[in-house]
Amino acid sequence: MAISKAKKEAIVDKLSAALKDAKSLVFVNFHGLKVSEATAMRKSLKNEGVSYSVAKKSLTKRILGDKFEGVQPELTGELALAWSEDLIAPARGVYGFQKKFPEGLKILGGMFEGRYMTKSEMEGIATIPTTPVLRGMFVNIINSPIQRFAIALGQIAAKKS
Repeated sequence: MAISKAKKEAIVDKLSAALKDAKSLVFVNFHGLKVSEATAMRKSLKNEGVSYSVAKKSLTKRILGDKFEGVQPELTGELALAWSEDLIAPARGVYGFQKKFPEGLKILGGMFEGRYMTKSEMEGIATIPTTPVLRGMFVNIINSPIQRFAIALGQIAAKKS
């Protein structure tokens, strides 16, 4: 179904304003995704502070233009955009659903810190653990030598008793 010129302009204005503040953007092919699955993904992404919108490829190319460095990934199939001010949340959210629905959802690439990224680079970004997990890993690394030292002292004390 054709979209009127006024509606196209409204879509371009809306997405341009939204993407202006976005630090990260993921291009998503959602061909074959069921409506119930798409709805669940939208709710999950919204809870993480990620915006998600379906857009025509021609309008998306017009919005993005030459604003970013690198080569824009090839946008195939039905296109949706997921973006946020959080650098990793869009990629992580979409990647989680890509693992659940591999036949219906695919990351095509994205934009990260002002540069176009390939599919594999965006999937790599998506696998970065969350901040609380990273903090826990750091504390574990700091605690490990102390814990081993305490175990060694305990064994020495047990031998002298």
